[in-house]
Amino acid sequence: MVSINTSNRLSIHEKEVTDTMQLTESQLNVRESVRRLAAERIAPQAKTVDEAAAFPWENFRLLGEHGLFGLHIPVSYGGKGFDLLCSSLAVEEIAAVCASTSVLLCTQALVTYTLLLGGSEGQKRRFLPPLAQGKVPGAFGVTEASAGSDVSNTQTTAEKTESGYVLNGRKVFITNAGEAGIYIILTRTSEHRTRGLSLFVVEQGTPGLSFGEKDEWMGMRGSVTREVILENVWVPHDHLIGNEGEGFQTIMNVFNRTRTLVGAQGVGIARGAFEYVLRYLQERKQFGTSLSDFQMIQGTLADLAMQIEASRLLVHQASQKIDAKAQGVEMYASMAKCHATDTAMKVTTEAVQLMGAYGYSRKNPVERMMRDAKVTQIYDGTNQIQRLIIARQLLRQ
Repeated sequence: MVSINTSNRLSIHEKEVTDTMQLTESQLNVRESVRRLAAERIAPQAKTVDEAAAFPWENFRLLGEHGLFGLHIPVSYGGKGFDLLCSSLAVEEIAAVCASTSVLLCTQALVTYTLLLGGSEGQKRRFLPPLAQGKVPGAFGVTEASAGSDVSNTQTTAEKTESGYVLNGRKVFITNAGEAGIYIILTRTSEHRTRGLSLFVVEQGTPGLSFGEKDEWMGMRGSVTREVILENVWVPHDHLIGNEGEGFQTIMNVFNRTRTLVGAQGVGIARGAFEYVLRYLQERKQFGTSLSDFQMIQGTLADLAMQIEASRLLVHQASQKIDAKAQGVEMYASMAKCHATDTAMKVTTEAVQLMGAYGYSRKNPVERMMRDAKVTQIYDGTNQIQRLIIARQLLRQ
């Protein structure tokens, strides 16, 4: 393993003048505390999490103990009462050292935001506290074999009866499936492609709820996904989130928030790889000089740094617009997600290239970061879909 001196390592954060000026004292405090937690407790286990390819329960409990699942959740529901930007900052810091662990934050946000935006008061008081405090993982069941980017093609059904609803169908690639205690399931309650979709809460242990084998992935190996199988799963009427037919609109609003968090994830992955390769290039000598002295390499570093900074500003802008309930947040969320995750793939690929054989070795983190970065361009809506959303919003103006 190539030895990289990490003592007093210059972080790209230390050059962030405009970023620091935009953040409040509470937001800066969140970022600093999460950064310390990530460096001291999560980074040392990142390689182990990747190699184990299992749900990282130790890290899940750690995030829960520090209140990170509840940053954006009101205090009355067991959270910290901060904003989306604070959650974005936390995701970036965790993703910079262990992307698989940052998925825990993003997935929990899918579930909690669904309840916050569409749930009844009773549902919020019942389900949000254990999710916010990290007592149980949540899972978000939307994707199906024939309903990925096209959510409106959902085939899972919910049939209304006098006592409740009966759910039947299969969901694929569901993060935390088999580990979660609370599942949000998108179903079809009528034939209309969008206004016929409804959301339900299904709790762990409900009869008829089962799971397929664990999926095997190239990256994000500490994020466990499985098929979710629903066979005559009965839930009471009060497990319907909102009203029948409101599911599509609710999840679109949720995606604005979680796509922004995936953007933050992309920034974190990119930053982690950039900081590692920057130190390597300064210490590695070839032809009698440090690699960082070569102008071609300096140009590449400048390009990567610009892309990371631009991505971060897009994530912060999207977060602030959503927190302010501004108009047009869908476009900014898609911009943040698309640009930042494309940047993550670009930066990690270049980091591997710049380190040569050392970068390609599994003994160094940039190889893991490159594998992890790829899926961020795919989940929460592919980046091709994000571009269509952006164009659609532009053409409406």
